[in-house]
Amino acid sequence: MGESRGFMKYARQEIGHRPVAERVHDFKEFDLPLTPEELRVQAARCMNCGIPFCQGAGCPVVNFIPDFNELVYLGRWEEACSLLHRTNNFPEITGRVCPAPCENACTLNVNDDPVLIKHIEFQIVEKGFREGWVVPQPPTVKTGKRVAVIGSGPAGLAAAQQLARAGHDVVVIEKDERPGGLLRYGIPDFKLEKGIIDRRLEQMEAEGVEFQCGVTAGEDISIRYLRKRFDGILLAMGAGQPRDLMVPGRGFDNVLYAMEYLTVQNKIGGLESLEGCDLVSAKDKVVIVIGGGDTGSDCVGTARRQGAKKIYQLEILPKPPDERPPETPWPMWPRIMRTSSSQAEGCERRWSVMTKKLTGADVHVSQLHGCEVEWVQGRKGWQVKELPGTEFTLKADLVLLAMGFVHVTHAGLVENLGLQLDDGGNVLVNSFQTSEPWVFAAGDTVRGASLVVHAIRSGQEAAAAMDQWLR
Repeated sequence: MGESRGFMKYARQEIGHRPVAERVHDFKEFDLPLTPEELRVQAARCMNCGIPFCQGAGCPVVNFIPDFNELVYLGRWEEACSLLHRTNNFPEITGRVCPAPCENACTLNVNDDPVLIKHIEFQIVEKGFREGWVVPQPPTVKTGKRVAVIGSGPAGLAAAQQLARAGHDVVVIEKDERPGGLLRYGIPDFKLEKGIIDRRLEQMEAEGVEFQCGVTAGEDISIRYLRKRFDGILLAMGAGQPRDLMVPGRGFDNVLYAMEYLTVQNKIGGLESLEGCDLVSAKDKVVIVIGGGDTGSDCVGTARRQGAKKIYQLEILPKPPDERPPETPWPMWPRIMRTSSSQAEGCERRWSVMTKKLTGADVHVSQLHGCEVEWVQGRKGWQVKELPGTEFTLKADLVLLAMGFVHVTHAGLVENLGLQLDDGGNVLVNSFQTSEPWVFAAGDTVRGASLVVHAIRSGQEAAAAMDQWLR
């Protein structure tokens, strides 16, 4: 604890952002970091609360949050950077895109504003890269075991780094042109510039991780090849099966899954080949985003930067309350009203609405037809009830489906391996080991769609389980 009464002396100071009118014309990151002295004051707000709920209840990777806050307050930045990396493989990523459940679980958040944990984490790791403190950590002893990690999202990268540092020869097999998975192709540049990923990949390559991109496991290389060449494989493909909208008109050409849309823009930003991609832009179009979560918000921000004429974001769930509801008391994550930076840049949000059908001419949608709904609790739980007389029609030039993901894609590797699945369609594991003993799985492959920080933790734990099995 930096100051015993710092939480009483200092108020939370939010970070700044580039003005909306400026940032919507490019895809660069827009946060304006606090100065070192301002950050020191924010670190001083961390209190000696006895049980750090931020660390235990709030942080999936169990960062030593009070400790690095104190080190920042004392100016011992290099120690803070080392401590942060003991628990988190990629704090530069969570420091940008994590929703910060640690802050929600901060003891100050009971009746005050929480400590600025996420931004302090961000500043620690960025200073670490600037000062050259983040260096490769190759193993001192090699085991002679070969491991293939299928997928290079946050779970796959975390697992690959841990396995390589344990002394195994690790090959990451990625179907896309470059490593990163969701981090590279699903998150827009204005939230995570891709050079941030590349500098971490350089560290991993120096630690011995090999990346084979443009290779689809189960198609370009067979299961027989994987079995022959590797002592074990770890599946970290993510929850790649998006939830579809089963209404008339779904088949129009300009009705796309959110990830199809976001991937194209990220490939354009990365100067990658667009072969096989539908080149869709929101410029001068009326865009409707169906889904109110993070992916939908990313679509809103991307469409705004592409020059959309009008943006709607529709959500079937009711509008969340402004205050924490009693069913999610502290330190639980509350479903409250939040406005993302993309939503603040301009879109019309509507809650408790359901899409009934899409209409248009030829192969292009031109209208969305919907109605308002209410949620009624019955014998089978909460059910949607349409409200008579609330029908509406919206003009639409582009409809983006951002309703989440259901589970890992089964076709290909999962089916060919004959892996057992749980009731939700996720790969079933016991201590991260699948029904095939030489096959492990982690991240969204076993959990379903979740946070980046959960994927990192899952990758770490799967790597530990696999390392033990290999030995």
